[in-house]
Amino acid sequence: MDQQLLLEIIIFVLAAVIGFELISRVPSLLHTPLMSATNAIHGIILVGALLVLGASESLLTTVLGMIAVIFATINVVGGFVVTNRMLEMFKREPQKKRRVRRVRRRV
Repeated sequence: MDQQLLLEIIIFVLAAVIGFELISRVPSLLHTPLMSATNAIHGIILVGALLVLGASESLLTTVLGMIAVIFATINVVGGFVVTNRMLEMFKREPQKKRRVRRVRRRV
């Protein structure tokens, strides 16, 4: 294994461990706002994965780029689905028209 690939694997593993630790310590009330904010970041990751896939020169970078595109797409779509569900919970149901009772006055 050459030094560059080993360094990239080490950076990937460290990023995965640190990311898991950070996300697991976020209170449950903040998960949904955090997820909706990170959808934009995952969109940028998807664009970067497409660029890496397009500029791939070896089989390894092609496979890793394809895996990154698949995972980033799943993450972005899933994030939007969950965010949409959360926003649906806060919508008010349309109010039914109330019947107005008319009281007749006897004169």
